[in-house]
Amino acid sequence: MDSSIKFVFSIVAILLTFAAFFPYIRSILRGTTKPHLFSWVIWGTTTLIVFFAQLKAKGGMGAWPIGISGTITTYIALLAFLKSSQISITRTDWLFFIAALSSLPFWYFTSNPFWAVLLLTLVDLLGFGPTIRKAYACPHEENIPFFFLFLGRNLFALLALEQYSLTTVLFPLSVSGACFFLLVLVYYRRKVIAVEVIKNP
Repeated sequence: MDSSIKFVFSIVAILLTFAAFFPYIRSILRGTTKPHLFSWVIWGTTTLIVFFAQLKAKGGMGAWPIGISGTITTYIALLAFLKSSQISITRTDWLFFIAALSSLPFWYFTSNPFWAVLLLTLVDLLGFGPTIRKAYACPHEENIPFFFLFLGRNLFALLALEQYSLTTVLFPLSVSGACFFLLVLVYYRRKVIAVEVIKNP
């Protein structure tokens, strides 16, 4: 595919990243959305490391949206901490975080970014656990447009990749699937709760 088209895909992915994050950050500041602190700490850590791994694997322009996303994600983790929203850190949360950090020496000793990306993708998907648990119990506290835009962002980031390999594709493809699952779960749970309210006013 022509590099100019890939550049356009990368810019679209970056714009979708900002379009998703700005309203999400605004909703956190208003107290409407209450993100789980450790999910965002894990996502910020894994996304930034994957960004550098994609650059190493010649992902090129397709890695740019991932790097920007990792930076903003880390900021959301900070906001979650400052707003004291859902600061319940379990032993499992710490395991996920340690696993994310362990990818660095793992990558260093294997000299292959794929193994770091594989580990980080697994950790990132596990990082969805606390948010999925909360979304099931409190679906109205999650922001559907955010995850919808994030799904689109990852799809355009995939299209923008300059080099396709498991190292460059695995992370954005997996996160797209997780976002889609979360969207379906939130939509379903909101419907169930709405029916229950009608039946038991």
